[in-house]
Amino acid sequence: MILPPDFQDWFARQGWHPHPHQIALLDARGDTLLIAPTGGGKTLAGFLPSLVDLQSHQGGLHTLYVSPLKALTADIARNLSRPVADLGLKIRIEDRTGDTRASQRARQKVDPPDILLTTPESLALMLSYEQAPKIFGGVKRIVLDELHALAESKRGDQLMLCLARLRSLAPDVTVTGLSATVEDPQALAYFMGGAHIINADPGPEPDIAMLATENPAPWAGGGGHYAIPEVLAEVKQANTTIIFINTRAQAELFFQALWAANDDNLPIGLHHGSLSREARQRVEAAMAAGELRAVVATGSLDLGIDWGAVDLVIQVGAPKNIKRLVQRIGRANHRYNAPSRARIVPANRFEVIECVAALEAVHEHDLDGVPRPPGPLDVLCQHILLTACAGPFDADALFQEVRRAGPYRALSRAAFEDCLEFAATGGYALRAYDRWQRLMLRDGLWRLRDPRATRDLRMNIGTIVEAEMLKVRLRGRGGTPLGEVEEAFAASLEPGDTFLIGGQTVRYEGLREMVVEVTKQPTRQPKIAVFSGVKMATSTQLSHRLLDLIGDPGRHAVLPPDTSEWLALQAQVSDLPRPGVLVSESFPHMGRWHFALYGFAGRNALQTLGLLMTRMMEEAGLGPLGFLATDYALLIWSLDPVTDPALLLDRAGLRAGLGDWLGGNAVMKRTFRNVATIAGLIHRNLPGQRKTGRQATFSSDILYDTLRKYDPDHLMLRITADEARRGLVDFDRIEEMLDRSPIHDHRMLDRVTPLAAPLLLEVGKVPIAGQGRERLAAEQAAALMAEAGLT
Repeated sequence: MILPPDFQDWFARQGWHPHPHQIALLDARGDTLLIAPTGGGKTLAGFLPSLVDLQSHQGGLHTLYVSPLKALTADIARNLSRPVADLGLKIRIEDRTGDTRASQRARQKVDPPDILLTTPESLALMLSYEQAPKIFGGVKRIVLDELHALAESKRGDQLMLCLARLRSLAPDVTVTGLSATVEDPQALAYFMGGAHIINADPGPEPDIAMLATENPAPWAGGGGHYAIPEVLAEVKQANTTIIFINTRAQAELFFQALWAANDDNLPIGLHHGSLSREARQRVEAAMAAGELRAVVATGSLDLGIDWGAVDLVIQVGAPKNIKRLVQRIGRANHRYNAPSRARIVPANRFEVIECVAALEAVHEHDLDGVPRPPGPLDVLCQHILLTACAGPFDADALFQEVRRAGPYRALSRAAFEDCLEFAATGGYALRAYDRWQRLMLRDGLWRLRDPRATRDLRMNIGTIVEAEMLKVRLRGRGGTPLGEVEEAFAASLEPGDTFLIGGQTVRYEGLREMVVEVTKQPTRQPKIAVFSGVKMATSTQLSHRLLDLIGDPGRHAVLPPDTSEWLALQAQVSDLPRPGVLVSESFPHMGRWHFALYGFAGRNALQTLGLLMTRMMEEAGLGPLGFLATDYALLIWSLDPVTDPALLLDRAGLRAGLGDWLGGNAVMKRTFRNVATIAGLIHRNLPGQRKTGRQATFSSDILYDTLRKYDPDHLMLRITADEARRGLVDFDRIEEMLDRSPIHDHRMLDRVTPLAAPLLLEVGKVPIAGQGRERLAAEQAAALMAEAGLT
């Protein structure tokens, strides 16, 4: 296929020349993975063969486009309409998402458009229809956009199973994957089932640096508010700026602070996933129209939407992940030949070092990533049930089809049979219950026992399980409400644990009807120092870079002077964390012993390590009182000192402690609920109603307890144990920390150390109302830094 003359003329009229990778994709035979920088015309490259071929198309669905975001489908439809209209192509383009009208969805079953734009969940739903062979039998091309983003979650596994199904329905279909930021192209090509890789010219190097500020980053905290004046100055000089913040709560607070300082009344918007769809669409429309000078956003704007007016990106807070930073940088100057311009604002002194390490990685094109585990079996269970919705199937044929999906290539027949048995009967302990008798074997084919079950199964398609927020109340009739915490945080608590909420320390008493009941503990320091829920953890590769930089004094010249002086003083009074060595310290402070461990293993892993080590310290009689975990370090305070941390870091002891803790903890029940929801064991959505989080948790807790008692080797329990270890508690990174740091360097000291001082500033951090809070926080920091030897 060559670019026809009328297409060449169209490019010329736009003042464009087709990029080499666009022509290469036009010439490609078979499945391809195109890796091109943001603004490099990936989407047009993906559709170009379709547009050329559709000049002579006879009708029916020709091209299927799958995106991770509903917002992207609208953006793509808008962008595609221009060449279609200019070239006079008689092509019908429609979307199929959760926002599509019911009448249009019904019509698409019998009269599909030429190009259909959809999401993984909507595709899975369409493939569950009896009409699926007719709808998809003639499809010629499939375009998978932002494939790297999909590959990082179970949504990608579900999509790959759908892709395997499509390849069976349309054996001649050609698949094109589009991606911008990939650390391992071969692995991504394998993920999509095998493909030829086309690498585009990466384009000019980005203009990226830390934002120069009059005031240095504070010693602790995560808001970045100290840089508001400089951020506003950058916004004034740019056309349109996207200001990325890592969490929704911080985005709200930063937006408020930015607006309060916005004396020129510049139009500034806010965009994150907790806002209503209408609010997000208003911001997106204003951005597309060039009416906003800036938008404060979370990951909701990480991907693909093309706003050419954006010429600056500001990342507030350490990026935590190099790929995410590169993706966000690409939002600025969304053009192939223009360098992206971005500035980074570290939120505190540790983040200054992380930002320098991240910048070095970006300039060296060193992206981070974690090898994906094999395809999850809960997703496969859902796929088997949805396959049955479309009609009877042969188990041997479905097994071979599933193994064509990249994540499931190594799937054993035994694992497949386990999933099939679960889908059919619910498993050994549940087979006596009619509600889980869903499939039966007749005439050699598996089919739904009750065809009416299709409605329930289709209503619960998908792999996204929303996090529940639990209300926190003081115990007692009509107890005062104090706020809300993420269920993941509540799941990690045991009776007696104390934590901060609403500016006061409370003691966790228990969970009653999905309400966290607490009592006031005004005289106690919180055991878990700061309620933060589950936050993004710094990636393993970025953590290694951070450790390399800190541990090599010869490289400290790349850091700001105040940061390098801080590290130099740490080297004098204690030691610097470095590769191969696990550095820890014990010192007295305010009548308590403190133990600091510089693990650089990420917040979730160090939070888990804190829970396990304090249990072991309790058994050893050391009197642990509480702990704090950050991405970089763990701080534990106790009545007696830790003199030999090696005993507390014994791998066998930690594993045993993890098993004991998880066995009696709500973490496993929460993970089980997610797994059971995806696999179809419990339904969140029912005809005419939606189960509340309370109802879903109640039913899943009963199931969990039943299976643990009567069928401890049940498939759902095995999946749950594997996911809890890798996910919420991140135990694998604890083991990785121990593997890479075989030498323990423990120091017994007589006072606070420079690296530990910022951790102590986080301990017991309580929001102070009134205008003086910044000054009071600064005074507290100055006093503690003076104690650590920093003036």
